[in-house]
Amino acid sequence: MSVAEAVTPIRVVDADTHLTEPADLWTARMPERFRDRAPRVEREGATGALRWRIGDRWCSLVGNYSIAGWPEFPPSCPPTLEDADAACYDADARLAYMDASGIGVQVLYPNVIAFEGHAFRALRDQALQLACVRTYNDYQAEFAAAAPERFVRMAMLPFWDLDESVRELRRCHAMGHRGMLWAATLDKHGLPDFTDPYWDPLYAVAQDLGMSVNFHVGVGNTAEEIEEAMNRAGYDPAFHTARSSMTFIGNARTIGKLLTSGVCDRFPRLNFVSVESGFGYIPFLLESLDWQWMGTGAHRRYPDRLMPSDYFRRQVYTMFWFERDTLELLPRYQDNVMFETDFPHPTSLSPGPASYAPPPAEVIRRDTEIVGAPVMRKVLHENAARVYHLD
Repeated sequence: MSVAEAVTPIRVVDADTHLTEPADLWTARMPERFRDRAPRVEREGATGALRWRIGDRWCSLVGNYSIAGWPEFPPSCPPTLEDADAACYDADARLAYMDASGIGVQVLYPNVIAFEGHAFRALRDQALQLACVRTYNDYQAEFAAAAPERFVRMAMLPFWDLDESVRELRRCHAMGHRGMLWAATLDKHGLPDFTDPYWDPLYAVAQDLGMSVNFHVGVGNTAEEIEEAMNRAGYDPAFHTARSSMTFIGNARTIGKLLTSGVCDRFPRLNFVSVESGFGYIPFLLESLDWQWMGTGAHRRYPDRLMPSDYFRRQVYTMFWFERDTLELLPRYQDNVMFETDFPHPTSLSPGPASYAPPPAEVIRRDTEIVGAPVMRKVLHENAARVYHLD
């Protein structure tokens, strides 16, 4: 009997994990004419640390997003990728980790190109920008080829260019990607808000292709916000406790705007996913939105629209990983929640000497005792299978 079968007969879908970019991803894979300007890992002169260099911007430490099993607390991280768990970037090692953790399928999100999107946009050369995005999407497809039935790919898009985003979404769909990674903070970058009809051509294509729109927390942050988060010289764990927790529920704003903007009305078959954002605040958020929808008279201004909570139940999904005390409310929203581990980030379900987290299998057993097997079947498999077309 496999670990997965010992944990649960359900084929568990881990709906939020991350694929660490190899240090030579862009320098070795991009067309020759771009390689001298490609994103690369270099040793920063001031500290001697290996960091990503994208254009003229110093970005995250090379091991910053690959913390699983690391023996020291943040801000410490693997100084090289060789010091990190190979499952962060090697397909065979990842599959072995999944088998040992009782995970059947993982949804793959990027690291550097997602969270440092500001630097890719700042490259300014449109051809270079697009080549960076395409190279990452091709790499993700190559990684997943080791076991296509066990990896769900998310398309990274050049969010600064609507037409190119549409083209890249179509290209990725043809390659087998199942959804698109999107940012809820486009307005911070001088672009129209994500609810603006400006983006309707992209949403229309996503709907037609059956590709979900996935809002991962932290994607779309500005350079200043990332610098604050990565401030190692003045790192205070108390400050980052609050900051990280507020980041988790930051998508409450995203969901609130989405459900009241008319986007769901214009695209009734399009699925939206709030990633790494937790579940516990959802009951209050939906009750608050409905209360205000009626209390402000929005129901009279927009008589043809549904209540915000109705849109949520119809086409919006969220996730949880470490929560326990709020799960008693989960049965009421069992059709709209998925399970995640966030591997291999600092907040993931990755036990280690400097990790408070229990292993995924233990969490699955615990949560099944709290909400019951029928609910967990939906949360662990059926909802993700529906959104990402797994069955």
